[in-house]
Amino acid sequence: MSQPLTDAADLAAQLSDDEAAKRLAELAAILSDANAAYHGEDAPDISDADYDALKRENAAIEAAFPALKRADSPSDQVGAAPSAGFAKLTHSQRMLSLSNGFDAADIRDFVAGIRRYLNLSKAAPLSFTAEPKIDGLSLSLRYEGGTLVSAATRGDGAVGENVTQNARTISDIPQTLTDAPDILEVRGEVYMSHADFEALNARQISHDAKPFANPRNAAAGSLRQLDAAITKSRPLKFFAYAWGELSAPLGETQSEALKTLESLGFTINDLTKTCHSCEEMLAHYASIEEGRADLGYDIDGVVYKVDNLDYQRRLGMRSTTPRWAIAHKFPAELAWTTLEAIDIQVGRTGALSPVARLTPVTVGGVVVSNATLHNEDYIAGRDANGGPIRPDENGVGKDIRVGDRVQVYRAGDVIPKVADVDLSKRPADAQPYVYPTDCPECQSAAIREEGDAVRRCTGGLICPAQAVEKLKHFVSRAAFDIDGLGAKQAEAFYLDEWISEPADIFLLRERYGEGLQQLKNREGWGEKSATSLFSAIEDKREIALHRLIFALGIRHVGEVAASDLARHFGTWDALAETIDAAAPAAEAHLRAEAAIIAERKAAADMGRRASLQPERDKAWAGTPAAAKAAWEDLTGIDGIGATVAVSLVTTFQQPRERASIDRLIAQVTDVPPQARATQSAVAGLTIVFTGSLERMTRSEAKARAEALGAKVSGSVSAKTDIVVAGPGAGSKEKKAKDLGIELLTEDQWLDRIGDG
Repeated sequence: MSQPLTDAADLAAQLSDDEAAKRLAELAAILSDANAAYHGEDAPDISDADYDALKRENAAIEAAFPALKRADSPSDQVGAAPSAGFAKLTHSQRMLSLSNGFDAADIRDFVAGIRRYLNLSKAAPLSFTAEPKIDGLSLSLRYEGGTLVSAATRGDGAVGENVTQNARTISDIPQTLTDAPDILEVRGEVYMSHADFEALNARQISHDAKPFANPRNAAAGSLRQLDAAITKSRPLKFFAYAWGELSAPLGETQSEALKTLESLGFTINDLTKTCHSCEEMLAHYASIEEGRADLGYDIDGVVYKVDNLDYQRRLGMRSTTPRWAIAHKFPAELAWTTLEAIDIQVGRTGALSPVARLTPVTVGGVVVSNATLHNEDYIAGRDANGGPIRPDENGVGKDIRVGDRVQVYRAGDVIPKVADVDLSKRPADAQPYVYPTDCPECQSAAIREEGDAVRRCTGGLICPAQAVEKLKHFVSRAAFDIDGLGAKQAEAFYLDEWISEPADIFLLRERYGEGLQQLKNREGWGEKSATSLFSAIEDKREIALHRLIFALGIRHVGEVAASDLARHFGTWDALAETIDAAAPAAEAHLRAEAAIIAERKAAADMGRRASLQPERDKAWAGTPAAAKAAWEDLTGIDGIGATVAVSLVTTFQQPRERASIDRLIAQVTDVPPQARATQSAVAGLTIVFTGSLERMTRSEAKARAEALGAKVSGSVSAKTDIVVAGPGAGSKEKKAKDLGIELLTEDQWLDRIGDG
């Protein structure tokens, strides 16, 4: 079996923005359904390995395209909402999920990231616990005064299902504790052994009942019975591995705390080991994987946790995962099938995206019939630099043709990738694939700009695919989210020529709503639904600024970038004014980039050093000072670089596009974002960190400042309020002095924010 082409992060990096946005939308929908099936119904429609694969794909794409992260991102979700059949129980501390790693490089990156965040040298001691990741159902047990008072499933992380009576029937769960903290929440996994699972399924079959698909489903279904007597009849077990609320610490380290839990009567996995290096962690992983089949219960990886609990506290949490832990998952699978056709799909920004149609094949427990082919270079067997991908024995990249026998790779993909081609089974009449140069939707020319991996339709608003997709994006959940006007209704209204651009939505009542007769007589609509729609549209005439910006569907401007822009500028008028003013500077930037590329090539051909600064100076010569200032203001926002700035300016400079935006703005009122920490001494101020920080890393400093309501910028300008300068600050410190901006040392900054 040949190896996968590359890992998920590399594959994600090959996507275009349109492919990435489309994939993230598909992932969000599929993972939401999978969460409901897995956590809410105990009847998953995909395997655990494939669920992890989908989460990995989502994480890889978000890492490669942070601006495209969705409001309903699976990365920000834990589990699923509690079932209506159980009372709800709110966790005193959220039950989070774990981020995943899939190879040794991921784990080394995890360890290196911990050291960077904590500012630990390579020689500084850093230990981790390593334990099997049990494939079961997460459960939180709350003890007060040594007595079990409640038990809850994870649910959505904040609220779970109250399964206290069922949990009391599990022999591994103590009913009372001696010498325990007055308040103790013990967290762990309910599971079923292989032997017990087989016996249970034998009983199910003998009673003409449906057998369970796997031990995890059996354990989850047994714990979540409405009748506790049924749970009692099922052979459930419990491993403790963590805790929530505590009235007194269990120890100074993870390993000490686990020993305390064991002394209280909980079962701790005997394969848990404290490791003092990354290599020791990986060796223990290999040992557990080798003996996996003999364990007698299902695991799907190994969990590593920083052992020092003080370090865990400093590292803290992301939105749904702790920074101090990671699950090292076991490998994904491969399969061979036949490529029956290549279809071209057109995205909302005109990108032509090829999709492989496959003879259905089961990969990792899921039937697969589609695979992404990225772009025309990928089909031709070459990478973005012209190098070979899928090389044959001569080092020549294998192209992909209809009729080929292809190897499908699922390492985190909802639509898998083609990892390899078996040339020995290529049909004699198979022809090289000719990529279209015309849009299949509107027949406009499809061009590929220099340096772009994607071919795009030039039809713009006349292209049905783009117009419909732009409208769908506009009404999406993270954008205007108009109740009663979703993607389906937007497409129907477009096809019936009721709307052709976003502004038309706010003119529907004026054009078709008199007496409601035209809308209420449409199929699927009545007077009540028509009235509700018009009311919902009116409600969205006032819209949060970040939603307005995101809704425009500007290339490279995802939810994160939209939020950054909204926080910085506060109003639409301020943003638009800056973008317009920055136009000459954007042109200068593009001229400079082109000149630098040409200079580097010329220098390489002549064997001399490239002279870049003169080229930059030439390109920027004559650019008005106001344009430069606007450009600095735009690109100085932390998270907003030249790529986003150029995209904003380009969009605003297109007459038809700008006219459409202006028509929309005339119909709505933007609502500025609210400050996150108005009582803070630095709320609303713009902060720049420069030089070396000695008491915290740059990541910690930025996170603390933003948590206090401050804005963090990457460059110093007249709008900067404070510059925090460490050793080696250099030009930013000098510019701050020249502009008379307040300069603080790191210690002074910590005193200012009350963390001295």
